[in-house]
Amino acid sequence: MSNQLEIKHLNASIEGKAILNNLNLTLPQGEVHAIMGPNGTGKSTLAKVLAGHEDYEVDGGEVLMNGENILEMEPDEISRAGLFLAFQYPMEIAGVSIANFIRAALQARLDEGEELNATQYYKELYEKMDLLKIDRKFTSRSVNEGFSGGEKKRCEILQMSMLNPNYCIMDETDSGLDIDALRVVANGVNLMRGADRGFLVITHYQRLLEYIVPDVVHVMFNGSIVKTGGPELAKELEERGYGWLEAEAAVTA
Repeated sequence: MSNQLEIKHLNASIEGKAILNNLNLTLPQGEVHAIMGPNGTGKSTLAKVLAGHEDYEVDGGEVLMNGENILEMEPDEISRAGLFLAFQYPMEIAGVSIANFIRAALQARLDEGEELNATQYYKELYEKMDLLKIDRKFTSRSVNEGFSGGEKKRCEILQMSMLNPNYCIMDETDSGLDIDALRVVANGVNLMRGADRGFLVITHYQRLLEYIVPDVVHVMFNGSIVKTGGPELAKELEERGYGWLEAEAAVTA
């Protein structure tokens, strides 16, 4: 069985409006891929469809995670199978502490009758909080409630690190971050890079990719991947903008 996330001829819509159009992309474990593209081209839709968001209708294609079609799974099943989505706008969960939230997620991954070791759990949690420069007092705070943009994103990376997924989908994680928070979040991601994990980093800007250097960069336009290259492609997009995509689309139409 091949250890990769394979998106094959994926079509998806919301409320009858087509968003993803015959999209193809392969993300092997051990690699970091970036998706760039203009607003409204379907980048966040792709992230949500991969995570099983109920608002989106899959109109064709398949998504194979290590050979298994995750489009046939519920969101919690997709998560337990090894996919994590870091949201562009993380939700607040009032009354649920960070420590209890992550602990419940980890417990749900254990076999029936098996219990999480509380001492080991808090040891690992505090170690990862220290790496992300999150005050340990945050363990008792409600998830994202009253957090700044940077605190929310660090909390997302903390969850991702603790859950140890095989594939991490990061939907515009750099949105709303100042340079210091961006560096801390990027460092947390880089510490997780390894042969058993793939990252799909969705972003508008090349600045994030200066800290999380991708192996492959994809350009998305009108719901499809229209160009793929190395890290230098992100720099080209930064210099040229996205206007040339429309010009090329007009020529090939």
